[in-house]
Amino acid sequence: MINSFEQTTVGEIVARDFRTAGILEQFGIDFCCGGWRSIGDACRAANADPAELGHALEALPSVNDPDADDVTRWPLDSLIDHIIDIHHTYVRSALPIISAHLTKIVGVHGGRHPELRRLAVAFDGVGRDLLQHMMKEEHVLFPYVRHLATTHDPMPPSPFGTVENPIRMMQREHQQAGDEMRAIRALTNEYVAPADACSTYRVTFAELAQFERDLHRHVHLENNVLFPRAIECEHRP
Repeated sequence: MINSFEQTTVGEIVARDFRTAGILEQFGIDFCCGGWRSIGDACRAANADPAELGHALEALPSVNDPDADDVTRWPLDSLIDHIIDIHHTYVRSALPIISAHLTKIVGVHGGRHPELRRLAVAFDGVGRDLLQHMMKEEHVLFPYVRHLATTHDPMPPSPFGTVENPIRMMQREHQQAGDEMRAIRALTNEYVAPADACSTYRVTFAELAQFERDLHRHVHLENNVLFPRAIECEHRP
């Protein structure tokens, strides 16, 4: 018989305490784009023992205020502000810096490490896709969700019918971005610079690792917290 822990979704676990994300990653479990999976299904896919995972999660130290970072309790408009101010702003500031560093190390090290050229092209694609993605969220989806969350008045006709339609599109784009970053991680040998790497080379790989970590948090907040609550708001009587 499957217990309640195994029936809980990955996204619910991380939404309650984001510190659990690091443990889930240690067990090979995707918490952002795979947040819809139950713990049981995710463990089977990762060939992980649910009991061992449960013990690891229980071993996390308690926090003084368990609700301090409980994003599930935030008003939706505050959550949207956080996503834009923290994550969208980070992406826009990090993209040109990392791209410039990639251009530099391709010029210096590209002869000995031809994979750097593929890395630069791949990251350019990620950046281009994310900028377009964030514009659609900020100008179309997020304003509609704000209205859903802050008024009980009848909703004006929308160009996309139900909010679930743009949400599905955003989720597909999240999956694509996650796949692209996994390919980048493979090109960088898990962001481990080679022995002959210069300081800029090592810094660039550290920046890429940070970029992926932020993307995981960013996508988690949207897929596992914002989007389900937006759908609930649309369906409320």
